[in-house]
Amino acid sequence: MTDPDERRVSCTVTDGVADVRLDREAKLNALDPAMASALITTGQRLRRDTGVRAVVLSGNGRAFCAGLDMSSFQAMADNEPVRLNHQEEYPYTGPARATGQRAAYVWAELPVPVIAAVHGVAFGGGLQIALGADIRVVAPDARLSVMEIRWGLVPDMTGSQLLPELVGRDVAKELTFTGRVVNGEEAARIGLATKVADDPRKAALALAAEIAGKNPDAIRGAKRLLDLAGRTGLADGFTAEQREIGALIGSPNQVEAVRANLEERAPVFTDPGEEGYA
Repeated sequence: MTDPDERRVSCTVTDGVADVRLDREAKLNALDPAMASALITTGQRLRRDTGVRAVVLSGNGRAFCAGLDMSSFQAMADNEPVRLNHQEEYPYTGPARATGQRAAYVWAELPVPVIAAVHGVAFGGGLQIALGADIRVVAPDARLSVMEIRWGLVPDMTGSQLLPELVGRDVAKELTFTGRVVNGEEAARIGLATKVADDPRKAALALAAEIAGKNPDAIRGAKRLLDLAGRTGLADGFTAEQREIGALIGSPNQVEAVRANLEERAPVFTDPGEEGYA
């Protein structure tokens, strides 16, 4: 699936893996209203594509995303309002209400795993988009920064809430208060990145292909459960765990996984319905 009408973002789906690329190379994929809108629209469409089993999110050219477009900062200097406006394609009732928040959080809301492949820079809003992914694979020499403080701002694209989950509250504060730049190696050490790879996009696509070969019902259920961890009480979490396993056991894809293992062959799974299990 390729959507030639998308502005700023390209998306191709092959064998269940959506290859999503920020596509504004001349500006290091910097965020402007068109980029924010394209990210949201692409994420919304993928959310409803039941044939998608994993997503890789990367940037074309020399960087993942340099953050907010410089023209926006010039507008701030001139005391002009800066707004990232987006007209929702589908009704939305989730927690991320502002357009910038939606551009980052739409990836967290996808029912399938999202892997961000980060090279070059991921500054400010660009880093917050990467935080919306489930997994971050970064180049050793990638540069990442919670850079908003440099411009007298705070992270406002969900980063203030998602960053402490990854690195701890104290490290999140240190990174946010200073805006210092960390490379890929340090990012992996402190939990800002999942792992380092010389070619993060290649590694992310390989990981996505591996995930796409698993029971898609179990993958979706696992993401739902893991996203609950630390965000709900244990009783609710344990109840959800039993609900997920109860729906999986004996379901067609789960039976196929067992049979394929016993017969030592590759499984052939059915895409889940929009509401969950096939």
